[in-house]
Amino acid sequence: VQLQASGGGLVQAGGSLRVSCAASSSIFYMGWYRQAPGGQRELVATATRGGITNYADSVKGRFTLSRDNAVNTVFLQMNSLKPEDTAIYYCYARSNNYSPTYWGQGTLVTVSS
Repeated sequence: VQLQASGGGLVQAGGSLRVSCAASSSIFYMGWYRQAPGGQRELVATATRGGITNYADSVKGRFTLSRDNAVNTVFLQMNSLKPEDTAIYYCYARSNNYSPTYWGQGTLVTVSS
């Protein structure tokens, strides 16, 4: 599976951005991780093919992950962005909890204070 991420950029605190990730074929889990400078990669949000979503506590209520199965694409809408959301965001996909993880190229999100 190949993943193509798009979106991201620079925004002021309180603003919004959307990142998207298109997969080359249907796959059960899709979502986003992020890695801040000097930090570890952390899970941001995930969605199953059936639309069940989970979010990191730090983004609940601000980020929304949606999925369009017709085009194998997930969309992460990020609202009320904070400087601490600054990171490289990596799209991921996985068939199940025991299968390898596919990664898209990272996209930088920078939130200025």
